[in-house]
Amino acid sequence: MSVDEPLRAQIEALARTGSVRRKTAAAQLEAEIRRREEVLRQTFRRYVSPRVADKILEDAQLRDTLLSTADARAHAVVLFADLRGFTSMSEQLEPHRVVPLLNEFFSLLTEITFRHEGTVFHMAGDCLMLGFGVPLEQPDSPQRAVRAAQEMLAGFAALAQSWKGRYQIDAGLGIGINEGDVVAGNIGSSSYMNYTIIGDAVNIAARLCQRARAGEILFSSTVKHSLDALGMDIGATPLPPLQLRGRSNPIDIFCVPLQNRVQLSAGPIAA
Repeated sequence: MSVDEPLRAQIEALARTGSVRRKTAAAQLEAEIRRREEVLRQTFRRYVSPRVADKILEDAQLRDTLLSTADARAHAVVLFADLRGFTSMSEQLEPHRVVPLLNEFFSLLTEITFRHEGTVFHMAGDCLMLGFGVPLEQPDSPQRAVRAAQEMLAGFAALAQSWKGRYQIDAGLGIGINEGDVVAGNIGSSSYMNYTIIGDAVNIAARLCQRARAGEILFSSTVKHSLDALGMDIGATPLPPLQLRGRSNPIDIFCVPLQNRVQLSAGPIAA
């Protein structure tokens, strides 16, 4: 055996070892990518419907934008839904009975939101904040929002009847909708981030929800104009303009037909 042969054998052995390591590393990297994609898919599906989640994951640019700390401006329809009578419920029922009722409430509204391909941005206490047209643009977002709101009122009416029969409590649902420009982004700290939307359009929707009585949908003239442009007539009734603190001019507001309103036995109850 020549002197070069042992050296050649060592080189070939190292080459084979390097090839195995590269293949192993590539397989590990591919597995890690698949794992991260599945985590992203499960994360997005907490906020949006599975169909929208798949669209987000298919769009690399949109996916990277949602995961970054940079904000993005979007035109959206914002919906707030608030449980009326929650304070009274909390006083009448033991805590271990209140939590399941809230889970029923949020499950119902979330399922309806996903059917209309909306996004759940915030869920706290007895209130839900939703967005349509963000993060994915939806030309018919006003229609989606209003139809979702109508379905929520109808669905919650049945749920409230069930609660009445089980626990002798009265509850209602008030909804506020507004349309406008928002800023969407991941907001929080290095240890906790939350993808959400902020802006004047969000604040107005929240105020409309506060004003809405049980069984009532209030929405701004911006939403009304969009519905008219889309040819959707829900028999909106104009209400006196709403003066918002910090704004010089009141905003025109509308509601669904008044006969659909629910009157709680104790009158309108603040959240």
